[in-house]
Amino acid sequence: MAKRRRVTSIDVAKEAGVSQTTVSYVLNNVPYQTIPAETRQRIYAAVEKLGYTPSAAARTLRLGRSDIVLLLIANMPLGATAIELIEHLTADLEQHGLSVITRIDSGRAVASLGKSLTPAAVVSFAPVSEEHRADLRSAGVYVVDVWGDNDDGPNVMARGQFRIGRMQADHLVSQGHTRLGYAAPADHRLGPFLDPRLEGVRRGCAEHGFTSPSVRQVALETAAAADAAHAWRAEGVTAVCAFNDEVAIALLAGIRATGLSAPGDLAVIGVDDIPLGQFAEPPLTTINQHMDAIAAELTDAVLDGLRSPNSRRAVPLESATLVIRHSA
Repeated sequence: MAKRRRVTSIDVAKEAGVSQTTVSYVLNNVPYQTIPAETRQRIYAAVEKLGYTPSAAARTLRLGRSDIVLLLIANMPLGATAIELIEHLTADLEQHGLSVITRIDSGRAVASLGKSLTPAAVVSFAPVSEEHRADLRSAGVYVVDVWGDNDDGPNVMARGQFRIGRMQADHLVSQGHTRLGYAAPADHRLGPFLDPRLEGVRRGCAEHGFTSPSVRQVALETAAAADAAHAWRAEGVTAVCAFNDEVAIALLAGIRATGLSAPGDLAVIGVDDIPLGQFAEPPLTTINQHMDAIAAELTDAVLDGLRSPNSRRAVPLESATLVIRHSA
């Protein structure tokens, strides 16, 4: 049987009745090209009809770089919001002809991953040393390091998490609470998120003239949560900022197990606005971090960097809103 010939962009151009250059402009989302919507639709229809798949190797040669974006995730539990962010970021970058490869940071140097995958850019949710950033830059890889105190901008991730903690404290204070608790996760790997969130709550308490929050670990177990709830009540705590919605929902279960109620005996506010939060008993007040907006900001940072590799774009990552339900 004869081997089927690979469909090329020339075939797409003939089918759509346009030039190969026009096909390239459309499929590569080349900016500053005014191509009519009807022409674009003809090209997309031809791609679909012919089953055209662009050659990654040819694209790399044409652009002088690959179309891969390496998304490096810190080695910690991935909750619903982290997965949502990965999904949004992958979809956004794919719309611009970029392919996302996600890796969990296992201690392997990011520079080694950069050499083996040859990405166009790295978006890192794990710390990247200045030495490794320099290695990547020398290889022509643009780095968006959302944690780093570096020349790519301030520690924008920590700043955003600090603001979330401050928002939690401010809401509880606005409801008349003067003695707060903080429900920390039991998994130490979440420290990079816990520390700035807790600092935000502490700063909020201090600025309102209240004592620092009483911090207790709350494992995702009813008995452990009940023990924490009982201890807080004994201390005079009337409201708790939970690290995230999972911890908050566990705490609500613990409150019920002790015969107490929320928010009457102990108000609770979470972080993340996961879908299950609205079905908690009572429905959970929380902070929505808007992963779609964060993904859009990161996508813009990647695109800006690929167009101008020497740019230093700080990614805000501070899009968050209060979602008020019945738990606080």
